[in-house]
Amino acid sequence: KFCMCVCRPEERSGEDVDIILARLKSVKAFEKFHPALLQQICLCGFYECLDKGITLYRQGDIGTNWYTVLSGSLDVKVSETANHQDAVTICTLGIGTAFGESILDNTPRHATIVTREFSELLRIEQKDFRTLWENYRQCMAGLLVPPYGVMESGPNADSKQLSVTVLSTSCVVCRVVYACLSLFVSQVPSEKILRAGKVLRNNILSRAPHMIRDRKYHLKTYRQCCMGTELVDWLMQHTSCVHSRVQAVGMWQVLLEEGVLNHVDQELSFQDKYLFYRFLDDEIEDAPLPTEEEKKESDEELQDTLLLLSQIGPDAHLRMILSKQPGQRTVDDLEIIYEELLHIKALSHLSTTVKRELAGVLIFESHAKAGTVLFNQGEEGTSWYIILKGSVNVVIYGKGVVCTLHEGDDFGKLALVNDAPRAAVDKEDFNRILRDVEANTVRLKEHEEDVLVLEKTNNRSSGSSPLKYTVMSGTPEKILEHLLETLKLDSQFTESDPALDDFLLMHCVFVPNSQLCPLLMAQYPFHEQERVEYALNNKRRVIRLVLQWAAINTDHLQEEDSSFNFLQEFNETVCEESRLIPALKDQLPELEKIIRQNPSLSFQHKVLLRQFSTGNDRLQKKQPIRSTDEILFKVYCSDHTYSTIRVPVAASVREVIAAVTDKLGSGDDLLLIHLNSAGDKELLKPSDVSIFSSLSINGRLFVCPRDQIDSLTPLPEQEGPSAGSMSTFELMSSKDLAHQMTLYDWELFDCVHEHELIYHTFGRQHFKKTTANLDLFLRRFNEVQLWVVTEVCLCPTLSKRVQLLKKFIKIAAHCKEFRNLNSFFAIIMGLGNPAVCRLSQTWEKLPSKFKKSYGEFENLMDPSRNHRAYRLTMAKLEPPIIPFMPLLIKDMTFTHEGNKTFTDRLVNFEKMRMIASTVRIMRYCRSQPFNQEAPQATGKSHQDVRSYVRHISVIDNQRTLSQLSHRLEPRRT
Repeated sequence: KFCMCVCRPEERSGEDVDIILARLKSVKAFEKFHPALLQQICLCGFYECLDKGITLYRQGDIGTNWYTVLSGSLDVKVSETANHQDAVTICTLGIGTAFGESILDNTPRHATIVTREFSELLRIEQKDFRTLWENYRQCMAGLLVPPYGVMESGPNADSKQLSVTVLSTSCVVCRVVYACLSLFVSQVPSEKILRAGKVLRNNILSRAPHMIRDRKYHLKTYRQCCMGTELVDWLMQHTSCVHSRVQAVGMWQVLLEEGVLNHVDQELSFQDKYLFYRFLDDEIEDAPLPTEEEKKESDEELQDTLLLLSQIGPDAHLRMILSKQPGQRTVDDLEIIYEELLHIKALSHLSTTVKRELAGVLIFESHAKAGTVLFNQGEEGTSWYIILKGSVNVVIYGKGVVCTLHEGDDFGKLALVNDAPRAAVDKEDFNRILRDVEANTVRLKEHEEDVLVLEKTNNRSSGSSPLKYTVMSGTPEKILEHLLETLKLDSQFTESDPALDDFLLMHCVFVPNSQLCPLLMAQYPFHEQERVEYALNNKRRVIRLVLQWAAINTDHLQEEDSSFNFLQEFNETVCEESRLIPALKDQLPELEKIIRQNPSLSFQHKVLLRQFSTGNDRLQKKQPIRSTDEILFKVYCSDHTYSTIRVPVAASVREVIAAVTDKLGSGDDLLLIHLNSAGDKELLKPSDVSIFSSLSINGRLFVCPRDQIDSLTPLPEQEGPSAGSMSTFELMSSKDLAHQMTLYDWELFDCVHEHELIYHTFGRQHFKKTTANLDLFLRRFNEVQLWVVTEVCLCPTLSKRVQLLKKFIKIAAHCKEFRNLNSFFAIIMGLGNPAVCRLSQTWEKLPSKFKKSYGEFENLMDPSRNHRAYRLTMAKLEPPIIPFMPLLIKDMTFTHEGNKTFTDRLVNFEKMRMIASTVRIMRYCRSQPFNQEAPQATGKSHQDVRSYVRHISVIDNQRTLSQLSHRLEPRRT
């Protein structure tokens, strides 16, 4: 839709500009653009998409366009000679990066830009860019790189060839060095934080005046101060947005950094201890007490103030921890730093051990002044930098700025590794970490090649053995052998071994069941009379592993002959040996129970009639869909006639085309097309599998020869409803709607098999398995989101639209109460859709109470610091929980793309462990059944509400929704 909107500027409608604006606002780097400037960029920008390896322009070319990166990344290459083959990649430009300012004075390009992957760019032509510069010079001065921006030159800049210079006015860098840097305390507090301090002081004096008083310690009197532990206690009692004492410490640290709260001995970190702190207003003697009017105002502002501090507190707490000497950091401090490192893209390829080591040596460094030179070319490399906030320019003498680095980028590592002079973990620390990791690495070799790599760590939790060996990588056979050897044989088998659980969850990636079953059989030892006890323990370990494997695979056992045959053979072997070794009889009941639960492999194919479309099937309780299940599905031709085919759910596109060809009796070479309601066509690859469940909400499948693709048009039914359903659901209780939505969401969520997340992450075509249950759950999220937008845009009356907004905010609040975070987020994102949020007249009439609730809900969706607000909320909840599934998928994708699956032909088991830990979040969410009682029916019956929420009809064409929105409230001139 965005691509269609970025047509020729003179052809753009108001809806087009809204869609472009929404896309740009979703890119973090554009948040700092002035709204008027961003609006003008939407009016004159062009869209470009480039495949990997495309040269955008070469060093020395005269520029004609300015660019900014919407998705993907591009390499910046510089050559000291005229030969482009000598060019060296000096950095990579990521999302939000802007480049090409040389068009302002027609100077040659300073570098060659080549796409590193498929990338989307927004391009502005020279004449338009110059107009923007003339009209918005003040707005753009801080956004452009020198010589047009506001960067100051560093000392002796002309004598250096390359320097890295702070661009933004507030750049925060995490520097890996072994030194202590003091925290920067603002001399002039910001207006917001100054007001926050006053509000908290006034509320304390109003509600607990005894907290601020003169205190004596070691014969010395400290005037008008509070105690650290009491301040933390007070915060915990007065707001629901504080989930832990650590979070409260971060909130007080914000005031301390700004000088609004001060330690009596001028220490720069707030501590939850018997230490004394004084508010800025109490620094003067006989500070006046707040008036009754001030107390009332402060009371009204308290919750907003606490919400503000809760949002910026985690950053302040992290800065405080990083400013400590490494030796002074507690175990909790190291854990907080480590969790932060997990989500920095520059570190995604490093092992868990290295990240934990880095947590001990990272130091916080803040550069408040734009123009600060961090280092120059030719200097020896001593530090590695990671940008947490702000931006940094890379400047080459004689060529100017060649690129800008942003949040998450790193620089300076190469000089540490190669002993090279500065190109940009203190060097000793960096090398020490590499040495320590290797010293604690145990390598098992066969034929001079590594087959198993283990990491030796201190095992603090175990009293029997001080050392613990963790699998880092290895061949599947050796990893399995090691896990069996180290498997503890307690009498209860109550707690599963995490490493074994990781293996059984993830083995489908590197050793499928068809290969694992023979390996398990080979590990089951033959009976040895001389070593009865040793053989018995080994047999019991294999039996335990097989039981755990069967429990994780559950439904998947019936889909594979080899797996079920192995179970039967294994059960017979154990049964036979139990006559010789009676101790094995204890294991037989569990094995036989699994066999009984999977009675036959001559499966009865279940036909899922219209499983993925609306129909009475939605009123039936959901059952998990298996890869071997079959489906009846309509596939359309270009004249809108259709054929109904019957194929397995996991059928490939090739098989679907064959079934349609057989039905039509056509000899033409047919292609399978996914056509959405906007008319966009997606040509499906022959190897794609399980396509039925991954269509867009109103999408349909079409077949046609290649020469008829352009003539395909959507079906009338794909347009969605022409009238809203408010008259129906306004009579339904908001709580009952939320409850029935949660029941349906739980059914969908409960059907998702853990392996489906893995298939989705690694590519289901590699496994020939369906992810239909996961697809339907993700599809439900989109459906609820579009339901909100559709209903608002189809409501012609202003007063009714205001009622709708109130209704949806109430439903969202009840979904949160029911711990249904998936629908909660879907509703809030629906209200934030461009077609809804632009309805200013509607939002203006929304009561302030609802605006405040919506604002709090939006804050939970804040993506900063890797969705910290959402993760804190999740950590506080007890199961059952319906999580925000798109974020789980994002976490797994981040881990997958940032780490290789195989290293030196060995399975990267660290990657498997990280992905498995994310999958276990889903397991935790479902560890308790959903037994919430239905609220008392008011208005419509539970059955009516149940039927309504399961048969939602939506418009999924964003352009149509934008047009409807503009008819409701035309753009103001």
